[in-house]
Amino acid sequence: MEHEYLTSTIRLLLAVLAGGLIGLERTYHGRPAGFRTHTLVCVASSLLMLLTVFQWQLITGAPLDTIRVDPTRMAQGIMTGIGFLGAGVIIKESLTVRGLTTAASIWLTAAIGVVIGMGLYFAAFLATVLALGILIFFRWIEGAIPTLQYAQLIVRHDNMTEEELRNVINDHHIGCSSLSYNLESEGKVFMYQMNIRANDARNFKKLAETLTATDRAIEFSIIPTGD
Repeated sequence: MEHEYLTSTIRLLLAVLAGGLIGLERTYHGRPAGFRTHTLVCVASSLLMLLTVFQWQLITGAPLDTIRVDPTRMAQGIMTGIGFLGAGVIIKESLTVRGLTTAASIWLTAAIGVVIGMGLYFAAFLATVLALGILIFFRWIEGAIPTLQYAQLIVRHDNMTEEELRNVINDHHIGCSSLSYNLESEGKVFMYQMNIRANDARNFKKLAETLTATDRAIEFSIIPTGD
């Protein structure tokens, strides 16, 4: 019994530590699923795996030949359930999607809790260090890597030709695709809608300044999107 108490205490406290460290990084960056959420996920996963570790004490009277033990089934159930929690933190804002990294970190935290519950301390330690490294240092790498920026451009006008608009866009080193047309206000206003891309997001700002200064556009919007 003392062995059970000691093992449970150590593994659950380690789950609190691992989940808390990953959750702190998420909280620092203002994510809704942060410190407490990650800690609870890790502890819950570890607790459920402890059930498989000490299951023989719970069924001491059952004949051994009638029992089929498979701890991986518990792990599969945990990871499936965590998938629903992870999906809940993915938020669609306009044309962009946020929360994918937090969802992945929750899923990884659950996996760390599973291996802690099974007593694989080194694997749990290494996974925690790697998770923190990915969340902290890979953010810097992402910032240093040049990436294409995407947005949706909508321009409403009454006398701007497509060629004129394309020239304005090209002058700012911006590419465009998927151009669509729409006639509004009983034929008085024409709308262009397209996807635009640039190597530097500041090019979108410069395009907005140019469109603001011209009298050819009635109104416009530039909405950042994913790829």
